[in-house]
Amino acid sequence: MTIAFTFPGQGSQSVGMGKGLADAFPEARAVFDEVDEALGQKLSDVMWTGPEDALTLTANAQPALMAVSLATMRVLEARGLDLAASVSFVAGHSLGEYSALAAAGSLDVGTAARLLRVRGDAMQNAVPVGQGAMAALLGLEFEAAVEVAEAAAQGEVCQAANDNAPGQVVVSGHLAAVERAIEIAKAKGARRAVMLPVSAPFHCALMAPAADKMSEALANAQINAPKVPLVANVLAQPISDPDEIRARLVEQVTGTVRWRESVTWLAENGVDTFVEVGTGKVLTGMIKRIAKEATGIAVNTPEDIDALLEKISG
Repeated sequence: MTIAFTFPGQGSQSVGMGKGLADAFPEARAVFDEVDEALGQKLSDVMWTGPEDALTLTANAQPALMAVSLATMRVLEARGLDLAASVSFVAGHSLGEYSALAAAGSLDVGTAARLLRVRGDAMQNAVPVGQGAMAALLGLEFEAAVEVAEAAAQGEVCQAANDNAPGQVVVSGHLAAVERAIEIAKAKGARRAVMLPVSAPFHCALMAPAADKMSEALANAQINAPKVPLVANVLAQPISDPDEIRARLVEQVTGTVRWRESVTWLAENGVDTFVEVGTGKVLTGMIKRIAKEATGIAVNTPEDIDALLEKISG
């Protein structure tokens, strides 16, 4: 069994996430306390009691999702998991890269939380509300979606932002351009093409101001070499050098999340078991469509933790 740990991105959040872990395990509770302290905010209250619109705010959702992933990791490690001995690679979807890096010892939890708060604020503020949008194009392969985005741009920004799985691509950019992309995609035979309920056009050139802010923030952050390599979103290749990690995290703000290619690379390089660490099962669903022979496991309850440890110790 060759294992990769994967970490979810925005959209996986839900009110109540992580509460069961915090109640059951002091190690998990300590992570939520650490994140609250790092941010100077009781983010855990928002996570566990809502309201949902507050949790969905990019500046809250990003550190909150990381907190649940790291709380899960701390519990696994307290119960005997040795990441370097048991896991070959880590990967995260968009903000999940920060969770992956923290899990692998590259970032400490407080630093990851503060960076994600900066990232969330910067991404939210990069484009005035209502000027940008994102849409999911379902039933078109990536190359076709890129052609749709290029045809829709017409002097504005429209880019393939997320290559999530076969036939599941997200485009991002100016509102009018994304609206054009939906119509062009339908004409090209997309099964569905729909606007996404997001607050900003992530992973496109409109995020350049946010990339600049992240460049500043990351320049001052302590980043260590991870215990296991990170398969980076923008490369779909493994990296371990701290300076390259810094550069790729900046690039990631405006670049395509190459998730389909990342999972394909992992599967082609021996990974047969993908463990989604945190909340939800979004990545597990995508992985089943990309690497059909692989096993996908989502770990987000105390029972899931016990089952995973039993499987690994086998």
